[in-house]
Amino acid sequence: MSEHQGENAYGTTPEPPIRPVRPLRRRRGVTVAVAGTLALAVGLGGVAIGQTIGDRTVTGNGTPAAGSTPAGQLDWGDRYGNGTGGSGTGTGDGTATGTTREATEAESVGVVDITTVIDYGTAEAAGTGIVLTSNGEILTNNHVVDGATTITVTVVSTGRSYSASVVGTDAGDDVAVLQLSGASGLTTATLDDDTVAVGDAVTAVGNAGGTGGTLTAATGTVVALDQSITASDETGSDREQLTGMIEVDAAIEAGDSGGPLYDSEGEVIGVDTAASSGQSAATVGFAIPIGKAVAIADRIESGEDSATIQQGTPAFLGVQFTDDAAGSATISGVVDGSPAADAGLQAGDTITAVDGSTVDTAESLSSALAKYDAGDRARITWVDTTGTTHSATVTLVAGPAA
Repeated sequence: MSEHQGENAYGTTPEPPIRPVRPLRRRRGVTVAVAGTLALAVGLGGVAIGQTIGDRTVTGNGTPAAGSTPAGQLDWGDRYGNGTGGSGTGTGDGTATGTTREATEAESVGVVDITTVIDYGTAEAAGTGIVLTSNGEILTNNHVVDGATTITVTVVSTGRSYSASVVGTDAGDDVAVLQLSGASGLTTATLDDDTVAVGDAVTAVGNAGGTGGTLTAATGTVVALDQSITASDETGSDREQLTGMIEVDAAIEAGDSGGPLYDSEGEVIGVDTAASSGQSAATVGFAIPIGKAVAIADRIESGEDSATIQQGTPAFLGVQFTDDAAGSATISGVVDGSPAADAGLQAGDTITAVDGSTVDTAESLSSALAKYDAGDRARITWVDTTGTTHSATVTLVAGPAA
C-alpha cells in the first residue's frame, strides 16, 4: 500500500432467529458493538434500520450496576438481532468529558460513510471508513461489513458514492479492507507514526447515528493504552477478545465504527471501534491503533489467506438453521436465488453429505464447506421430509461479508 500518508445483524430476523451456514474456519457474527441504544446490525458499527437490541456495557473500569454484564465484558445483545442486551448501565472511571460537534472540513478529508444491505435485504447498516489509497482502498472494522451483501461507500469530502467489494477481513482483530469500484484521485487520510501517550488530546470522527452526509467529532483524551476488551453475546457465549486497544474518554457513538481517531495534529492514530454505553451517553471508547490496523491491511492486500485472515467473501450455499438446531443438519430455510434454492432444497430437508463427506450437524456442514471458494462446485446430498434421498451439484457463490 504505497500511498499511505503520514508520516489509514442481520437486523430484524424472523422468529426463531436464523443463521446462514458459513465456514467454521472463520468465526462469524462475533463482533464488537459500538455503544448506544440505537438499533444495530450484527455487531457494532452499523446502525441497523431495524430493531433495537439493547444497551451495550463495558464494565471493566469500575463497578457495574446490578444486572449488567460481567467485568471487562462488552455486550452487544443477541448477535442475530433478537436479544435484549445487558440490562445494567455500569459505572467507571472514564466518563466522557469532551464535547461532540460537527466535524470540520479538514477532519472529513479521507473519511467515508459506509452503508450496507444486510443478509440479502433483511436490514441496512451504516458505519465509517478511512481512505488509504487514491484508487479507493478503504480501511474499516470487520463488524461494519459483517453480513453485508451490498456495500455502498460515500466519500464525505466530495459526496460521490461508489459500490465496494470486500478485499479481505480479519474478524479476530476486527479489521476489514474494502475496494471502491472505479475510484481514482481520492484524497487519502494522513496517518500518524508518532508514539501515543496517556493524556494526549484526541478527536473521534465518524458517521454517528448512521445518518450519513455530515460527520460528527467527539473530543477527549487518551485514558489508557494496550487495553483488552471481551465481546460476547448476551448469554456470555461466543466470546472474542480485542487486544492492544487505545482507550479514550471521547463519546464514540454507534455508526462511528471504522472512523478515524485523530491526534492534536489532525493525524490518524486509531480506528474507532467500540464504546461502553448505558441509558445515555457513552463513557469510554476504544480504538485499534492505526499501526496495527494498517499492518493487518497490508497482510490482507498481500493476498494472505490464513486462520485469521479471510480473502474476499466466503463461499455460500444459502441454507439456514435455527439456533436450536444443534445436533442436526435439518434446515429451517433457504435464501431465495441461492445455490441451495436452485438445487431444490427446502425447509425441513436434512443435508447428509457434501461431495461424499458425511454431514450430520450444522457445524459439520460449515466445516465441509470451509474448503470451498466462491465459484467452486460441490455435490450436496439431502433427505426430504418424506425420506427420499436427493443429490445435486451446485456452484457456490460469494456469500455475505464475514
